[in-house]
Amino acid sequence: MKPILNSAYICVKDMNRAIKFYEQFLEQQVNVKDDLFSIFNLDGFNFCLFNPEKVKEKVTYGDNCLLSFKVDNIDDLQKKLDDLKVEIVYSLTKIGANLVIEFKDPEGNDIEVYSPC
Repeated sequence: MKPILNSAYICVKDMNRAIKFYEQFLEQQVNVKDDLFSIFNLDGFNFCLFNPEKVKEKVTYGDNCLLSFKVDNIDDLQKKLDDLKVEIVYSLTKIGANLVIEFKDPEGNDIEVYSPC
């Protein structure tokens, strides 16, 4: 048996707000929209949003899953983050061969984005 990672999810408090944010951030529409579990298909990888309150599950928001997105142009990303009015929790820093920034989404989750230098 060889495990294959093909999806990840983050917990959200407000599904509609989360979908709206990620449609803007990812520049694509949600593929499966549901009050409990919504899915964005990113080139075969499923990025999912889960509302634990719908099944009365308690979670800790913010650091339950750190997603790392790669972008081609970090300057364009910073403009997008400014437009989305997100809180930057780790300012743009060179780490190895990458420029890395981390922000907080509207649901309280930390999201990392990086670009090769």
